[in-house]
Amino acid sequence: MNNFMQDTGLYWVPLGGNNVDQISGHCYQYTCVWHEIGNVKYSSILVDLGKFDNHQALGVKNSIAAIPDIRHILCDKSINLKALLLTHSHPDHLNGIVHYLRAGYKLPPLYGGYYTKLVLEDLYIRYNIGKTQQPTFIVINDGDKFRLGNINVEVISASHTCFNCFGFIINAGSTSVYHSGDMKIDTSTYFSKPTNLKRLRQLSSSINFVVADFCGITHDGFAYRETDVLKTLVRVIKKSRKDKVFLPVYPTHVEMYVLAFLAALALEKDVIFYGNEDFFFYLSLIKKYGIDFEDIAKNKINIFYGAPQKIDKMKKGFVVIGTYNDIANYFDEDPKDTFALITARTYFNPLKGQMNARNIGFVTLDDYPILQGAGHGYLKDWEEILKIFPKAIYIPTHCPCYVAESFIPLGKSLGFNLISPTPQNNDIFKLCGNKYQLLSRRPANWLVVNEDTTLTEVWQKPTSGIGFLKRTYSRKRTARNFEMMMCKRRK
Repeated sequence: MNNFMQDTGLYWVPLGGNNVDQISGHCYQYTCVWHEIGNVKYSSILVDLGKFDNHQALGVKNSIAAIPDIRHILCDKSINLKALLLTHSHPDHLNGIVHYLRAGYKLPPLYGGYYTKLVLEDLYIRYNIGKTQQPTFIVINDGDKFRLGNINVEVISASHTCFNCFGFIINAGSTSVYHSGDMKIDTSTYFSKPTNLKRLRQLSSSINFVVADFCGITHDGFAYRETDVLKTLVRVIKKSRKDKVFLPVYPTHVEMYVLAFLAALALEKDVIFYGNEDFFFYLSLIKKYGIDFEDIAKNKINIFYGAPQKIDKMKKGFVVIGTYNDIANYFDEDPKDTFALITARTYFNPLKGQMNARNIGFVTLDDYPILQGAGHGYLKDWEEILKIFPKAIYIPTHCPCYVAESFIPLGKSLGFNLISPTPQNNDIFKLCGNKYQLLSRRPANWLVVNEDTTLTEVWQKPTSGIGFLKRTYSRKRTARNFEMMMCKRRK
C-alpha cells in the first residue's frame, strides 16, 4: 500500500486521462481509508480502464496498444480493490481490460451498462479471452445504488455518443464526488437516457468535488443536441435535391447510425447499410441492443444490408449509411443525382477524394460542424453544471494538461473553483469534505502491449508532435480561444 494513503479520508489518483498532451487511456482510482482497532483499512475502486490511442509515439516496436499501469493495484491485496466501474463502451475507456486479461491478470467485478457488456463480449472473442478468464459483469442502470466496501456508489445516466453511458456519485465518509464520465447535458437523446440533471439538482448541496469531462471545454456554447443534428441532416439532404446520398458514420459513435437512419426515414428515402467490418460489427450491436430498424420504418422505406442488386429500380432514391473505400462499383453514382455528407474531420478523407474525382457535390464539417455531433460538453454545458454545483471543487480530466491550465483564468472568472495544481497522471490527491491536498507527484508511465502479450513500461512523454493533437489542440490556439471567450463574457 502507498505510504501516502494512511490517514482517514478519500484518495483520488488519475492513472490515465490526465495526460501531458493527450486525451485517452482513462483510468481513475478512488481509495477510502479508515482506522479500525488501530489498523489502517482500505476500500478501493477503479473507474474505467482504457487504451492510449497514440501508443506508436511511445517508441516500442511492434506495439499494438498502451494501457494505464495498474499492476500495483491488482497485486496488492491490502488495497482491497472491490470493483471496476465502466462509464461507457469507447476503447479509450474500456479496451485496457482485455490486455490485462491476456497478460494473465485477474480483474475485480465489472459494473457497466448492457451495451458496454455487448462490446466487451465481442472483445473477448477477438482476443481469445476464455470464460474462466472473464471477470464477473454486473449490468447497471440509471439510479442504481450499491456499496463497495466503505464506498457508496450511485449511477447517473449521461448523454454521450453511444448507449448506456454513465457518471457516478462516489461517497466515502464526509466526501462526495460526482465523476461525470464523458458527458454533455443534451436532453434530446434518441434510444438512450439523457444526463440525469434532475437527480444532480437533488444532490446539489452534497457534492464536494466534480471530476469533470473537459474534453469539449475549448468550444463555446452548448454541445450539439441530437435533435438539432437530425434536423440539420434532413435539411442538408433535402436542400441537395439528389436521389442518391452517401452518409458515412464514425463506427464507434453509434448515435449517428440512428440519426442518419431517422433522417432518411423522414425524407422517405430507402436505406442501404454498407461499410467495412467495424461498421457492421457496431451495426449488429445496435440491433442486439434492441433497436429494430424495420420496426421503426413500418414499411415506409426499404432497408438493405449490403449493396442491392438493382440500384436503378429504387425509385424513391436512397441514403447509403456506412463506411466505404470505393463507391463506384456499387451505386452508379453520377454528379447529376449524387450527394455526400462527410461527418468526420479526417476519418473520411479518402471519400472526399473520390467525390472530387467524380465531380460529385459534398459538404463537410467546415460547412456544417454539427454533422459530427458532439459527445462532450462545451463550455456552456459546464456553466450549467456550475449552476447546479456552485460550491464544488472541479477536477479537470479528459483533456491535455495544458488545456486545463490554460482554462484557469477563464474558469476562475466564471466562478469555477478549480483544483490546484492541475492533476497529472499518477498524482495522489486526498479529498476530505471541501478540502484537498496534493500528497505526491510521481512520474507518469504507460504499459505498452506487444502482440505476444508482453507489457513494457514506458515513462510518459509529450507525444502530440507525432500524434493528431498537434493539429487541433495547440497550446497557443487553446489559450487564445479562452481569451476570446473571456472577452465575449465581459462584453
